[in-house]
Amino acid sequence: MRAMPSRVRYERLATERVNPRSRSLDRLGPRAIATLMNREDRRAVAAVGRVAPAIAAGVERIVASLANGGRLFFVGAGTSGRLGVLEAAECPPTFGTPRTLVQAIMAGGRASVFRSREGAEDDARAARRAVRARVRRGDVVVGVSASGVTPFVRAALAAASVRGAATILVACNAARAEGRALLIAPAPGPEVLAGSTRLKAGTATKLVLNTLTTASMTRLGKVYGNRMVDLQPRSAKLRARAERLVAEIAGVGSARARRVLRGARGNVRVAIVMARRNLPADAAARALRAADGSLRSVLERPSAR
Repeated sequence: MRAMPSRVRYERLATERVNPRSRSLDRLGPRAIATLMNREDRRAVAAVGRVAPAIAAGVERIVASLANGGRLFFVGAGTSGRLGVLEAAECPPTFGTPRTLVQAIMAGGRASVFRSREGAEDDARAARRAVRARVRRGDVVVGVSASGVTPFVRAALAAASVRGAATILVACNAARAEGRALLIAPAPGPEVLAGSTRLKAGTATKLVLNTLTTASMTRLGKVYGNRMVDLQPRSAKLRARAERLVAEIAGVGSARARRVLRGARGNVRVAIVMARRNLPADAAARALRAADGSLRSVLERPSAR
């Protein structure tokens, strides 16, 4: 991936243009602003729908990487970087993934998650250092950049490609993904507040990232039907949800569900197999390993023994 030209014509980016539908924003009342923003947000949803084939191709890249021992990285700056951090943080409680499996690289480091650090997005050298320190061959790196031209993100993708990682660029402009990077570029149009890409661009980006992780984890067997069978029951709400999952999928009462969950040390999939197949925890765990973790495969077999 070649370096971006030093002179970027930012005024030509769709995300920097003035939205003609919101020219009188400062004259509107609260209800009118809310209505206008809601209408504009619908454009973000429609824009993501138009790039569904590219998102599906991204899912295939991520699944291929994770299925072969790779890891997933989100790289970004500002709002885009924070969305990557959020996505990485949500995967362990939702899908039971190790914390090292899905990671985020934020321009400016951890402090920039909570406080804006101007200029961090231009630090291409820091991006290359971060990638060289953490990314290896077989990983997949998703660059997140509303403009599509953020130097930190472009440099990170270039460095990741050199290291043998698969690369994806999520942008909300007609960016150019050079090299072998896959481009996912919904086009929600100019913002209600000109240039504020935390709005429609942020919404479109979050929708894309939601789909990338949810579809990938589903394809990897982390989901049964539409249920989170790999959640980590570490709060009262999640423990109650885990009990309901075991009771409903295994077809047992709540008392039995609680017992097998304790026997499975909170592992929902193991508990479901224990209850449904009347197996001890170690045998249920072996059955799942033999099926590459697929709960559906175990439950649909004539016998798990």
